[in-house]
Amino acid sequence: MSVFLSLVQRDLLLAFRRRTEVLTGLFFMVIVASLFPLAIGPEMDFLRRMAPGILWIGALLSSLLSLPRLFEADFLDGSLEQLVLLPSSLAMNVSAKMLAHWLLSGLPLVLLAPLLGLQFDLKPDVLWSLMLTLLIGTPVLTAFGAIGAALTLGVRGGGVLLSLLVLPLMVPVLVFGTGALEAQLGGLGLQAHLSLMLALMLTSLALSPFACAMAIRLAVES
Repeated sequence: MSVFLSLVQRDLLLAFRRRTEVLTGLFFMVIVASLFPLAIGPEMDFLRRMAPGILWIGALLSSLLSLPRLFEADFLDGSLEQLVLLPSSLAMNVSAKMLAHWLLSGLPLVLLAPLLGLQFDLKPDVLWSLMLTLLIGTPVLTAFGAIGAALTLGVRGGGVLLSLLVLPLMVPVLVFGTGALEAQLGGLGLQAHLSLMLALMLTSLALSPFACAMAIRLAVES
């Protein structure tokens, strides 16, 4: 556990030294959410119907921007090889890096979402639902994105390949997240969508560290 916490602290400190990279995804999300109301027009009913899809797509694309830095810098400077040689479980070490990545890219999106939702005239209950779906869904985006980031280590043009690999995996959480908000807007319960998202989150968080560990070993040994 001490190694786990040390890795989380290390990644957070390194990220704060490169604040521009961390803020890029947030700025992208703000730009996407701000330009759509300007382009669509001031019709509030239409904006409310469009809000779930716009905000969730913005969150998904914002998470894609931050994925290349998950393992790439450590791979280039040799830190990832040292991570493989540690006596602790590589899957646990990968989980620490995933947690740090989510704290820097996923959690800020969750906290920022209500402010962006106000542009679409969303009611307070829908704003809370938006935060809840992002709180459950963004770890899934990080988990699937980590697999793609590990598989594309050392590959030329890996950013494009990474997007092609992880986008199909991220579609279910996008569908369930927007479906939950649409159900809330329509006065229906969102429990069914949240249950599916929770199942997807638990499954992805349980399996992705092991998949990443195997991909990282292959990249380091090759």
